[in-house]
Amino acid sequence: RNSIIKEPVSMALFIGRRYCSKMPLASQHQRFCCVGTGASNQPPESLKEAEALAPDQVETLRCHYMSSSCSISYKNTGGLQITGGRGSRLIDVYGNEYLDTRNNVAHCGHGHPEIVEAITYQMKLLNTNSRYLHPNASLLSQKLANLFPSSNRGDADSLTKVFFVNSGSEANDLALRLARAYNKKQQNNVHVQKDKQPKQCIITIDHAYHGHTLATLDVSPYKHHQGTEITECPAYVKRVPYPDMYRGVHSNCKDENEATEQYSAYVEDACQEITLNGDTVSAFLMEGGMSVAGVILPPKSYISRCVRAVRDAGGLYIADEVQTGFGRLGKCMWAFEYSNDDSDDDDDKVLPDIVTVGKPFGNGMPIAAVITTPKVA
Repeated sequence: RNSIIKEPVSMALFIGRRYCSKMPLASQHQRFCCVGTGASNQPPESLKEAEALAPDQVETLRCHYMSSSCSISYKNTGGLQITGGRGSRLIDVYGNEYLDTRNNVAHCGHGHPEIVEAITYQMKLLNTNSRYLHPNASLLSQKLANLFPSSNRGDADSLTKVFFVNSGSEANDLALRLARAYNKKQQNNVHVQKDKQPKQCIITIDHAYHGHTLATLDVSPYKHHQGTEITECPAYVKRVPYPDMYRGVHSNCKDENEATEQYSAYVEDACQEITLNGDTVSAFLMEGGMSVAGVILPPKSYISRCVRAVRDAGGLYIADEVQTGFGRLGKCMWAFEYSNDDSDDDDDKVLPDIVTVGKPFGNGMPIAAVITTPKVA
């Protein structure tokens, strides 16, 4: 390699960037290589124009044609122009390597040879919608459903029905639609008069982020605090405090049991308030380990107690696993299972009614999914 290899973590990127900016550009071979895949290292004709651009030209074009609301990481040090990746490392235009501490999509690492091979093979054959029969779609549905534990309430409550979508935002949007459709059907079964149709309410956690569609922005208080588009939850969304045992409103609790009592009471009260107002609880939406809010793990039994109150009120539990799923918490496949493993009480072991997955599901490719039960689907 013609340039020095560096491995600073994100805190040291300022130093690394200042040094790297004085170095020559990496060769064409280094800048546009497909590492470890066996594929050709030469870019196709359609990408040669991009290859010829100098870093200052890239930044100039971006600033001119892309919205300033699309932020650039480390802009205060000139911005990083990343042109490659290998495993846990990102490679910039100068050929320097950085430990990737920020990426939340490349679950199996950048340029994983088996993934690249599978994508390349399939793209040469077919890339179309799911209206046609295809063995890969059927098998992927089966494999995904088999990653979830079966329900002790029976097959109708097991997570066996899969919808494929393109992003985590779309998955959460569809999950909310499914919950509303299920709730409406339940209300029709009790013959609610059309002129007295109750409001379908969602319970969400403060500082949560669930996507950037209009529906998911409504239930994402993290965005409301930023005050850009929506500054508060709409009337149909009930926001409860985030269950942080260290920095939350009940950080002085003596133990997890007390924290569970204090924080789950907000969800129980929200269910009661909604019902007393003549409205219905459509769903309780939560990440099992809140990511954007600061990697917050709720106290033991918190989720099970909240879900019990929500289901008693006729609502569903939606587990947002877009950023936390597929083993990211280490000891379990799904974040909603995190407390289940520590519990000897089956009543404390929770299985969601709807689960959404995204980012790591496709290792960065635009694929996501909603997994739900037969009775909801």
